[in-house]
Amino acid sequence: MTILVDMNLSPEWVSFFERESWNAVHWSVVGSMSAPDRDILEWAASRGAVIFTHDLDFGTLLALKSARVPSVVQLRGQETSPARVGQLVVTALKQLKEDLERGALVTIDATRIRARILPLR
Repeated sequence: MTILVDMNLSPEWVSFFERESWNAVHWSVVGSMSAPDRDILEWAASRGAVIFTHDLDFGTLLALKSARVPSVVQLRGQETSPARVGQLVVTALKQLKEDLERGALVTIDATRIRARILPLR
């Protein structure tokens, strides 16, 4: 699984995911910092990547397009550093690996992890 870290999250997430043996890339390395979310969705879908973001707009875009890919993992809450919430994210990714491979919208916050299989209805 390759994880595409969105611009609204620290590039520190890339090394964090790599330490967990996942391929990861920060959007700033592969795309324009001013790219619209739909370009990020298209890039991830064409490469089988999972988008990791703090942006809620991706769920709306997936629903509007009735898209089956890419999977999106939304990190909710004010704390977004790998040092603070990294283990929670790792737990979610491991638990939901099969769903993410099929296509899912996953929301992670301090109190729960929720997955919705794509396409969203």
